[in-house]
Amino acid sequence: MLADLAGAPMVVRVAERARHSQAQSITIATDDERIAVAAKAHGFAAIMTHTDHATGTDRLAQAAALLAFAPDDIVVNVQGDEPLIDPAVIDAVALALKADAKADIATCASPMGPDESISDPNVVKVVCTAAGHALYFSRAVIPYARNPQGGAAVLHHIGLYAYRVSFLEAFPHLTHGLLEATESLEQLRALEHGFKIKVHLIDQHSAGGIDTPQDLLKAQQIFKSQH
Repeated sequence: MLADLAGAPMVVRVAERARHSQAQSITIATDDERIAVAAKAHGFAAIMTHTDHATGTDRLAQAAALLAFAPDDIVVNVQGDEPLIDPAVIDAVALALKADAKADIATCASPMGPDESISDPNVVKVVCTAAGHALYFSRAVIPYARNPQGGAAVLHHIGLYAYRVSFLEAFPHLTHGLLEATESLEQLRALEHGFKIKVHLIDQHSAGGIDTPQDLLKAQQIFKSQH
């Protein structure tokens, strides 16, 4: 989170991208004092959360409570390792949730790109209803193309979420699901308990998060060329 990207920590670069969205406020939620200090030094609000949260959604739920958001407020969770996130996608996911009264959560997905491995378990796939709500997320290939000619597109799920605060209030009290444990995908807990997830489709995948030293080096080169 504190890796340098052209003179600023990565988590600050993420917040800078979020600042270009239509968000009414931006807060960095962390359990590390060093991150909070860095955030405040660059002009961003930061709050301290517990160190024992099992998931990022649990941390977000505590943050929403600390910030006293109303149940019908919408909160977008942008991971701190996404310094290349497109602000327009942040807006699109938030607006997709706002426009869908039946949904508790919104996320996004894009068609699999030609350079992406459809069988890679780190590439999460999603299938949706005709109304655009998630039916299932999986690390396996879904849907399985028994007839490869003219089948449904395989959608790459992008881990950006917007939540109604009412859902965040409920989430910490939900029992862990069997499918969630099987796939190691926390969004399946919401589906197993009957919550609806709106899936906003975008044309192509974003630059992605920083998961490896190679990803960090690539991001550093991009930011160096921009600053």
